Amino acid sequence: MPFGRLAMEFAKVTTLMKATALELAILTGHLVLYPTGIVAERLAPAPSDAPDGGPDEGPDGRPGKGPARGRRPVLLLHGFVDNRSVFVLLRRSLARHGRDGIESLNYSPLTCDLRAAAELLGRRVEEIRARTGHADVDIVGHSLGGLIARYYVQCLGGDARVRTLVMLGTPHAGTTVARLAAAHPLVRQMRPGSGVLRELAGPAPGCRTRFVSFWSDLDQVMVPVETARLDHPDLLVHNVRVSGIGHLALPVHPTVAAGVREALDADAPGLPAGRGEEPDASSVA
Repeated sequence: MPFGRLAMEFAKVTTLMKATALELAILTGHLVLYPTGIVAERLAPAPSDAPDGGPDEGPDGRPGKGPARGRRPVLLLHGFVDNRSVFVLLRRSLARHGRDGIESLNYSPLTCDLRAAAELLGRRVEEIRARTGHADVDIVGHSLGGLIARYYVQCLGGDARVRTLVMLGTPHAGTTVARLAAAHPLVRQMRPGSGVLRELAGPAPGCRTRFVSFWSDLDQVMVPVETARLDHPDLLVHNVRVSGIGHLALPVHPTVAAGVREALDADAPGLPAGRGEEPDASSVA
């Protein structure tokens, strides 16, 4: 084997070993934090400038000239058999950079249908809008959480409520790893070709939400890794390729957190790199 090729193979193995070690460290830390996220968080009180009658809307369902101030609320949605504790570092990063309306939603691990979780998400979004006076929210979903949020936006009218949906390691086309734990109904819905995924692949004309999907080339839960890319002709999509980290690191790593902040702060109706296009990879190896 030529020396150059050997060096490349060695670099790949080294990167994979680093990513695996990081995944194990994150898993250990998350297991320690997991009990702290089981109980639902206390909701933030409504600001004094929020309207009594709920959010003020324009004719298209977007914010009008109501008194709600500040940045849009951000709702964080965890993945399968997880809870809000997975977002401890991301939440801290968002708050440190000026986001004060950050909330998390726990859905039960006993949930058997992604659609039911999406309906729960919709009720929480309506509650946030009524409490804060904002007609729009942003959502960040990790893994299955991103798929639940996408179903709410595409199939339950959530595009009138969600300005930006950021998804981290979400199986848009299904993951074959899901076959290893197919006893759970939610896992079966993450399989390629499931009924839910067929619904999401269907037409979505006029969808107003802006989608940003982060996917990693070393994500061992998304098989193949490209399944976490969102490709849909009717959706405004910005795919972001991350290099050098695994699935558990996506909601934790500071490089991804910076990308999430940038995505949430990009209020222009267009996309940073055009519909469905992808910028240079963000390398964290």
